[in-house]
Amino acid sequence: METAGRVLLVEDDAETRSLVGGILEETGLVVRGVRSLGEARSALAREAFDLVVLDRMLPDGSGLALARERRAAGDETPILVLTARRDVVERVEGLEAGADDYLGKPFAPAELKARVRALLRRGGRSRGRLTAGRLSLDPERRRASVDGREMPVTERELAVLVELVAAPVATREALLEGVWGEATPNASASLDVIVSRLRRKLGALGMPEAIETVRGRGFRWRGE
Repeated sequence: METAGRVLLVEDDAETRSLVGGILEETGLVVRGVRSLGEARSALAREAFDLVVLDRMLPDGSGLALARERRAAGDETPILVLTARRDVVERVEGLEAGADDYLGKPFAPAELKARVRALLRRGGRSRGRLTAGRLSLDPERRRASVDGREMPVTERELAVLVELVAAPVATREALLEGVWGEATPNASASLDVIVSRLRRKLGALGMPEAIETVRGRGFRWRGE
């Protein structure tokens, strides 16, 4: 048994739901499968989950609507979006909606397991509170704040911030391996989206230059 945790799987196609659920259960996860946004909302209102695996297209709307709702409500549970499309524009749209990762169909079972492990592993990373100048991070409660003002973050955004404040320079390779579990072109593109998103959030709280790009290496935290 590789992993432990509870997953909400939101997929309307019964065959795909059974296939994905079976792959996740092989890793030791407890999977709760639902078919629609309505069922997903009901499940999330009643139960706690460690991960949401969410189909992009559902009978009663877009899965991204649920991602936006959860983030707006302050829920930072990791979200992995599944989609039949693989274009970059759609991937960026999903990440901007609050998804932590994106996986195109069809996919290899090993890749799905690796993505899920990476998302769940970050929940087991350093849980101590971290302070870097005006920024405070609380991985245990999945919270970030600037000067005491809360800054909503996703699980992956928080993981990137933890890596940034922990090293003099966080290289792209270290960020990709530590946060995504892989240094692939797709993961690299996701990193750029998340850094851009963090810069906007930090800028709104008076820290527009907190994340500095170090050409040829990665990023440096300058938010003292």
